[in-house]
Amino acid sequence: MNKRSFIKSFALSGLAIPEISKAMSSEIILPIKNNTIPLAEDENFWAGIRRLYKIKPDYINLESGYYNLLPEPTLDKYLSVIKEVNYHASFYMRTKQFAERAEKNKAIAAFTGSDPEEIVLTRNTTESLDLIISGYPWQKEDEAIFAEQDYGAMIDMFKQVAKRYGIKNTILSIPNHPASDEEIVSLYERAITPKTKLIMICHMINITGQIMPVKKICDMAHKYGVEVMVDGAHAIAHIQFKIPDLNCDYYGASLHKWLAVPLGVGLLYIKKKHQEKIWPLLGENETIKGMNRLNHFGTNPVHTYLALQFAIDFHFQIGADNKEKRLRFLQQYWTKQVADIPNIILNTPIDNQRSCAIANVGIKEMKPADMATTLLNKYKIYTVAIDGAGVHGCRITPNVFTTLKELDNFVTALKEMAA
Repeated sequence: MNKRSFIKSFALSGLAIPEISKAMSSEIILPIKNNTIPLAEDENFWAGIRRLYKIKPDYINLESGYYNLLPEPTLDKYLSVIKEVNYHASFYMRTKQFAERAEKNKAIAAFTGSDPEEIVLTRNTTESLDLIISGYPWQKEDEAIFAEQDYGAMIDMFKQVAKRYGIKNTILSIPNHPASDEEIVSLYERAITPKTKLIMICHMINITGQIMPVKKICDMAHKYGVEVMVDGAHAIAHIQFKIPDLNCDYYGASLHKWLAVPLGVGLLYIKKKHQEKIWPLLGENETIKGMNRLNHFGTNPVHTYLALQFAIDFHFQIGADNKEKRLRFLQQYWTKQVADIPNIILNTPIDNQRSCAIANVGIKEMKPADMATTLLNKYKIYTVAIDGAGVHGCRITPNVFTTLKELDNFVTALKEMAA
């Protein structure tokens, strides 16, 4: 009996494994809402959400933007999945993992409003977008446009393909406080030439949190026959939208940020009409077509992909709208208190349509690195310093577990440091 026949007969004998992630799913008990006040301002409700996390007491964590702390229900189920996959070992990997991974692919497609044939799971945003940049069918003297505020890993890949293929990179600078969407759209439009092939933009600029007018940029670019690739690392499960509604050609994101999936899961969206022209990052059998030819994943930590459903369940049980409103409320709670203080510099627009949880704040005559060090050593507040691309300050990213008392401590620290 050959190996395939053995596996098939083994599965038919009643030893098939039930879908692990579905077997682990269960309802999360949420705190009771106070219907007399807006949910975003209901501190008792959000205190109950906080109790679903194990919070390290050594410092106040205001750096959720890099890697999002998993709530305990998600973490417990994830650990159970790791044990279950390990328990079945090779039998699971050869008989069940492909179908279950495909189901998780459908889950994230549904979550983002996408066609399952236009989306695949990757490891992170960098892998997703670097696959497009490196695999694009560049010709010598083609041109690409992006901003200095875009993520460094993708900028580095554009520089690499410029050396390899002789393309030209046009680098813009996005104002921290644009007067209108049209100001930003025209900035990109003026940079387009007959040789421009691809524009990269952030959905939400990672160093400031500014939300970009993605659809307006895409609609404009398409009039010139230019494709648009969107870095959505910070937008998924942060603000509400559907990828196809943006009218972009490519979209990449990390799911370990605002969706709070365990480390190692990202997504890549490509419109069907572009899929065949992109070269795979890893070699794949030529008989495989569509998105799957770009998604060779080999032997991988499949348990991480299985945990995707747990994170989606947690997100929806809180409520996408409830979460977005709370995150925006937290940001505006502290930014409004410091906006008019002398020596304080806000690098993020606080308008509802231009920002959500993320904001960046600086102090005149203080280097961002010194600011971050002082916040941690003196005030026990953890942030990240940003010093470049017209942004000089600390990025502040609270989360659904952040309390107003913690933000009050942060405001006090800023006032003392600014003085």
